[in-house]
Amino acid sequence: MAKYIGALDLGTTSNRFIIFNHEGQVVGLDQMEHEQIFPKPGWVEHDPLEIWKNTQSVIRGALEKSGVSGTDLAAIGITNQRETAVMWDRHTGTPYANAIVWQCTRTDGICNRLSSEGGQDRFREKTGLPIATYFSGPKVRWILDNVPDARDAADKGEALFGTIETWIIWWLTGGPDGGAHVTDVTNASRTLLMNLETLQWDPEILNIMGIPPQVLPRIVPSIDQNTWGHTQKTGPLNATIPVCGALGDQQAALVGQACFDIGDAKNTYGTGCFLLLNTGNTPVPSTKGLLTTVGYQMRGEQPVFCLEGSIAIAGALVQWLRDNLGLISSAPEIEELARTVDDSAGAYVVPAFSGLFAPYWRSDARGAIVGLTRFVNKGHLARAVLESTAYQSRDIVEAMNQDSGVDLTQLKVDGGMVTNNLLMQFQADVLDVTVIRPQVTETTALGAAYAAGLAVNFWSGLKELRKNWAVDHTWHPQMDEKHREEGYRYWQKAVRRTFNWIE
Repeated sequence: MAKYIGALDLGTTSNRFIIFNHEGQVVGLDQMEHEQIFPKPGWVEHDPLEIWKNTQSVIRGALEKSGVSGTDLAAIGITNQRETAVMWDRHTGTPYANAIVWQCTRTDGICNRLSSEGGQDRFREKTGLPIATYFSGPKVRWILDNVPDARDAADKGEALFGTIETWIIWWLTGGPDGGAHVTDVTNASRTLLMNLETLQWDPEILNIMGIPPQVLPRIVPSIDQNTWGHTQKTGPLNATIPVCGALGDQQAALVGQACFDIGDAKNTYGTGCFLLLNTGNTPVPSTKGLLTTVGYQMRGEQPVFCLEGSIAIAGALVQWLRDNLGLISSAPEIEELARTVDDSAGAYVVPAFSGLFAPYWRSDARGAIVGLTRFVNKGHLARAVLESTAYQSRDIVEAMNQDSGVDLTQLKVDGGMVTNNLLMQFQADVLDVTVIRPQVTETTALGAAYAAGLAVNFWSGLKELRKNWAVDHTWHPQMDEKHREEGYRYWQKAVRRTFNWIE
């Protein structure tokens, strides 16, 4: 019997392959970064072929480092950076262009035209989403309009579209030689093209967007006993293994954190920051700038829905401090630098590099540092960078409390930034709730592993997964209400300063 589950974590800045045992513990891991391509201000791209090449490398690397054979794996699950769009030739696998990354703002004109004809929320009732550059549907339209040969190939049925999990599943299961062209419901729910009621592509929206349906993948459950395909013996696993689990990265973290009950919430601190609240089998419409999205679906069962608050820049702001300003040489150094001061000395950093996501949805905003005096030094800036992530998360929680009608009482956290104890304490302080970090912080990859493992009965059900979850550390609020509310009031003031920068 196979002893492990493999999980591909196809992130914004790197690809990882992680091997988990039955207790949900990591037994093998390999990781490779891929290039971030910025052709113009506001444009962000990835090379899809580099992502596929690195995917093969990290699979081989994790197997080699752990001494695990491909045949020891029961199944493969995949989680991915959502909303990033790829279009390629179905016969050769050659992309028509680089992937357009979720952070990219090049579709601003398309989105403005769509909004001018029916408002920013014209598709929200069907999709749960506002019209925004964030989502992949407008990116498909941009490729069709601007990339030579793409429209003609799409009309002829020779082109395929997918988000990153679709692209990699297609290659893993054969590529041009019969590869499965599928997307799971969580990723499909982020395209602005899927109807939340039917869980299928919406013909009316496709017509309005000018997207031919034949380019789109088949929508499948996140946890699917009907295996989509198998890895190839000639591939990096050197074995025939079922591919049957997929979740967008934030939904994967929800599953990895065992947030299976209504009211459970988690926040992932990665390149961006994403807070999801389980709302059960009924989609809850948002009036406060949040997204209504699919959390996960098992085959034969009703989907579980979530309210989501999406923040574009969180860990990426630390990278900016490191790479663009050179104030630190590695990301972990920011905590040490921030601890050289007691507070931010009134400085605030609003990282609206690609506009602001939830709850504002302002593509006209741009980043700003405000409240500067001669007293402010690099320690204060480091602290303001960390505090901006916590304040952005509070913006989301305020909206979520109003939309759901239930006040958040505790928050499970995961992602690369949760090793920063200063940030986690400040998060508890500004939210005035308990913050909980689990023992296994690789919750995104773990969620993908759970999806595949449930599909092949490697795990018996959600009850068994709950037993795997355990607390590593808990932070309780220590800030008095006066300081908490004053700091947040100035944060909101700083955010408003970024509006209307792009005319």
